[in-house]
Amino acid sequence: MNVRPIALLKSGVAYVPQGNRVFGDLTVRDNLEIGGASIVDRICEADAVERVLNLFPPLRHRLNQRAGTLSGGERQMLALANAFIISPRLLLIDEPSLGLATALVEEALKQICHVSSARGTGVLIVEQKIRKVIKIASRVLVIRNGEVSFDGPTAGLDEAQLQPAYP
Repeated sequence: MNVRPIALLKSGVAYVPQGNRVFGDLTVRDNLEIGGASIVDRICEADAVERVLNLFPPLRHRLNQRAGTLSGGERQMLALANAFIISPRLLLIDEPSLGLATALVEEALKQICHVSSARGTGVLIVEQKIRKVIKIASRVLVIRNGEVSFDGPTAGLDEAQLQPAYP
């Protein structure tokens, strides 16, 4: 089955790759406009940009700045904003903590949790820092060598239960 990326976007699936990937030579505003390119109505797109700027206020002051000159945390905010702009039904996030300071990881996860609960967005996070994600997740799967070594709800989960799942 070969699904085109635009079809995934239109069906409400958004992806945030690892490594704070943004279009570095473009401005923050240009990046957000690209993120909202699948929004046909320009008024709705402007509303969507305003909504993500409210989620990530530091980006508002950087709209005319090249994205490549942003700090790692700001680039991660922009990458998340690009995904949030389409109000996804399903959000796939790969390593949101990669290269971020602890405080920024907490903020990014807080925004992910907010979007998930406020909009009913399903979120799948691939993350090595399990202690951070387990606080906001409802379920955890540990995959080791391509096999599921742990699968269970996070409610009442003791970290010691996860130890056997890791080498």
